[in-house]
Amino acid sequence: MVAGAFAPLPAARQEVQEQPAPAQQGAPENALVRASDVPVGSGLILGDTVVTQPNLGNYQGFSVICTHQGCALNEIAGGTINCPCHGSKFNLDGSVATGPANEPLSRREVSVQGDWIVAGAPATPPVIKPWWCEIPIFAPGSADC
Repeated sequence: MVAGAFAPLPAARQEVQEQPAPAQQGAPENALVRASDVPVGSGLILGDTVVTQPNLGNYQGFSVICTHQGCALNEIAGGTINCPCHGSKFNLDGSVATGPANEPLSRREVSVQGDWIVAGAPATPPVIKPWWCEIPIFAPGSADC
């Protein structure tokens, strides 16, 4: 290797899925993975996002980049999210379990939409007003309008 050149990152392990690709019927456009595929007390690395489920129904998302020196996290095992470069380990809530990293993982917002874990906040359902709100005699704020 040439002096000053960076060593390539270790090959990704089986736990890493190249890109979240929910090309399945009914999957939202921003779907990362089916909720049922994220193991309780563990998680998955999906492209540039780590999705964990520390306890039943509690899904959390994080960047796949280690806060120590920017290496890509490559494994979730034994209740920690692990970095291959210098051995940092993060708890399933993104906090540092063991260094050398001293900052938690950057959060990525994820939410549940139907059977799916999706990137971003939960969708806000549209507000549907009663038909009589269209009649001019009802002022906004009256009669449930």
